[in-house]
Amino acid sequence: MGIVLRLDRVMADRKMSLNELAERVGISNVNLSKLKNNKVTAIRFSTLSAICEVLDCQPGDILEYEKESD
Repeated sequence: MGIVLRLDRVMADRKMSLNELAERVGISNVNLSKLKNNKVTAIRFSTLSAICEVLDCQPGDILEYEKESD
């Protein structure tokens, strides 16, 4: 599986909607939705930094490594 984004979990903990986070971070709802649903293969550090700033979290709260299943 590799790196998995757990953005949905952090957003739920902070009670923040997709629309609110997208607006505060400065990215489109579509792109944020792709991040939230693990439909991306890369994320810019500037985007990750902005998300962490808005959600008051660390990158490790959002990113998780899962080993590939055999």
